[in-house]
Amino acid sequence: MINRLKRLFSGNMEPITTAQTAWLARVQIRKMVEEDLPSLEWDGEYTHFRRVYQDAFDRYRRGLTVLWVAELPGTGVIGQVFIQLICDRPELADGANRAYLYSFRVRPEFRNAGLGTRIMQVVFDDLRQRGFRNLTLNVAKDNPRARKLYERNHFHIVAHEAGRWTFQDEKGGWQTVEEPAWRMERRL
Repeated sequence: MINRLKRLFSGNMEPITTAQTAWLARVQIRKMVEEDLPSLEWDGEYTHFRRVYQDAFDRYRRGLTVLWVAELPGTGVIGQVFIQLICDRPELADGANRAYLYSFRVRPEFRNAGLGTRIMQVVFDDLRQRGFRNLTLNVAKDNPRARKLYERNHFHIVAHEAGRWTFQDEKGGWQTVEEPAWRMERRL
């Protein structure tokens, strides 16, 4: 299935037809389970985030985050998004009114078909049911396509973020990421 979709979306920016997106109706957006953790590594591309994903799952078990995956039956996990409900930066997530969206990805061969927007709608609905009123995120300044997706979904820029953070990789070494970003926000 993935190879067929790669051929369909091989850099061609022509309008996507209904036949090409028939798979979209079969995608299940659901809360993550522990067995999904290996699939978040995307065949080795994101193995260095293994501990980050495990830490997020541990916070999920404690009720501090909500983790969503998009699964295409017969293919597996093709998208993900993590929602932090509370953190040490209340301007991002305060546990009551404001939540923080991060680690939002859709596999490249499934992009530009509406899946990202569908995932976000599930997140918006869930946060509203929990009583949250605002959602924040950071988007890398060098990722204009993601920024456009967020703007189409009513996010607006509220601040500059240095985008500097550290994580422990799968081998136990500490890595530093420097990714200047825009903090964006929307009302729910």
